[in-house]
Amino acid sequence: MKYGTLEPAGDRWRITYERRLAHPPEKVWRALTEAEHLAAWFPSTIEGDWEVGAPLRFVFPFEEAPVLEGTVLAYEPPRLLELTWGEDHLRFELTPEGGGCHLRFAVTIVELGKGARDGAGWHACLDALARHLDGDAPAAVRAAREGWKEVHPAYVKSFGPEASVIGPPDWHPETGG
Repeated sequence: MKYGTLEPAGDRWRITYERRLAHPPEKVWRALTEAEHLAAWFPSTIEGDWEVGAPLRFVFPFEEAPVLEGTVLAYEPPRLLELTWGEDHLRFELTPEGGGCHLRFAVTIVELGKGARDGAGWHACLDALARHLDGDAPAAVRAAREGWKEVHPAYVKSFGPEASVIGPPDWHPETGG
């Protein structure tokens, strides 16, 4: 299993993931940008237009978190999608590779203390994305929640105690959610 890596990014912190997907960039792009595909792996809905500078709203389906605001920073189908997600910065890069593609996903966060929590969360989301692309939609939804618990200890160990001070998301069973 390929885990994300954590590194300083100016006054912020960047978690980067590299994934090889068995699907062409065009198919993966649809999963990154179309509502019916996002519902299978992304933690919220995305409201707004896919054009540079457009405002976005991220609404959590079960009100697990407050609505987040964001902005489209880059939109170059089917190669690059970059946006803000609240205070975080998300960047998806797709490169053709054989009959599939290479996905490089980076999330830049403000607080180091949530590194392990968010690292595990995005890891689980990317696993759910891969399952969704492979046609296993029910497993994709389960993977996004169950996967966090499985990979979180590895992120705590890898990122260290200073990146592990903010605990599980509100929806997680450990919090009673």
